[in-house]
Amino acid sequence: MARRNRKPLVPGTRNALDAFKGQVMARQGYKVDPEDPNSVKYEVAKEQGVPLHKGYNGNLSAEEAGKVGGPIGGNMVKEMIRMAQEQLQKK
Repeated sequence: MARRNRKPLVPGTRNALDAFKGQVMARQGYKVDPEDPNSVKYEVAKEQGVPLHKGYNGNLSAEEAGKVGGPIGGNMVKEMIRMAQEQLQKK
């Protein structure tokens, strides 16, 4: 099966999304490299006991991949909802 190429809906926002991911995960207590906020996934993987490493990870099961991506994406969504609710309260 080919790897999905996930692209942001708005072109040119990848760096901003990665920075946002870093901010959110730093608030969750993870060490985040400001130069490479995407690397937080390796810390999450280690915490979850998932053998994620740089390069090809096609040997991971969907469950293992979800253990890494779920906490990251879930925390990002929670923060976006919080921000939207805050904006609505200001109006």
